[in-house]
Amino acid sequence: MTVQTNPAPVPSAPTETAANDFGATDPVEVVRLENGNSAAWDAFVLAEPTATFFHRAGWSRVIGKAYGYDTHFLIARRGGRIAGVLPMVHLKTLVFGQSLISMGFCVYGGIASSDPGAIQALADAAARLGEKLGVAYVEMRSEQALIPGWKTKPDVYATFRRELHDDDDANLKAIPRKKRADVRKGIKSDLTVDTSGDLDTFHAIYAESVRNLGTPVFSKKYIRAIAEEFGDDCEISVVHGPDGPVAALTSFFFRDHVLPYYGGGTYAARPLHAYDQLYWTLMGRAIRRGARVFDFGRSKFGTGAFDYKTYWGFEPTPLHYQYHLVKADAVPDINPLNPKYNLMVKTWQKLPLSVANIAGPWVARQLG
Repeated sequence: MTVQTNPAPVPSAPTETAANDFGATDPVEVVRLENGNSAAWDAFVLAEPTATFFHRAGWSRVIGKAYGYDTHFLIARRGGRIAGVLPMVHLKTLVFGQSLISMGFCVYGGIASSDPGAIQALADAAARLGEKLGVAYVEMRSEQALIPGWKTKPDVYATFRRELHDDDDANLKAIPRKKRADVRKGIKSDLTVDTSGDLDTFHAIYAESVRNLGTPVFSKKYIRAIAEEFGDDCEISVVHGPDGPVAALTSFFFRDHVLPYYGGGTYAARPLHAYDQLYWTLMGRAIRRGARVFDFGRSKFGTGAFDYKTYWGFEPTPLHYQYHLVKADAVPDINPLNPKYNLMVKTWQKLPLSVANIAGPWVARQLG
């Protein structure tokens, strides 16, 4: 069950009185998000340059509805106004134990703030909360290393972003020649893109795709909760080929950014260039609704997904996740490239799809 308490100060939260970037000298108070205050949280997130789609208050409701995990959404206030926010999920799993993650089940997270005092106060509050809960570690999925003294894990993930032009021709010319040829093949092929929100078809294609990669699939309940919570800011698209649907994608819109997030395809998708058509048509829809940045999301160094994004002309920017160790002795390394999990990945790839679809959601909820 998702927990949002009344906005009482976090126990033992320190105050800070030095002037911040805005010249304020008021102390920082850290409180929890209350049930009726989501609008103020989201207004701050919408205006704060360091915030992402995954800082929105609705994620607390999504995680609670789909997985039943407790969430701890913290607010730093200075002089009666919000100066920073920190959304966190308390994972309690049989496989990997307990952790406190910002933001669980999302690729970005951490502290959203431009106020150094608020950043430090929220980091201190998160560390204390992790110790109180007895987790193995507290994880900040930040784009930048903001917290002095917290451990980092470099060279694991990168993100890929590029500005969009105002017209299709300019965006096509921005794609490197070889990949541009693939995109043209997709444009000329007998493919259609349906954006009506066909969740069942999306999930069937996505489940098959991640099984082939050796990854457990998220539950349909989770994807439905996201679509219901974020409405028009969550788009589900399906590419249909001559013989039926072959690729599908769930994308998020936030400010002037578009983020293709959960995507996959059948074995028939590659020769049809359905993936290329999926992302190319998304670019067109995005610029028509005012998006100016295409965020290709997170990929691990040394993977096919990483290489695919560079083929589109995107430059990788390393992500700097940070960790406060509580019971753990070392920074966690829970990812498919870890040799420890290699056998698990290969075994999963061989599972019958029906079995993978039953077991996958249970495993996926352990990963966060």
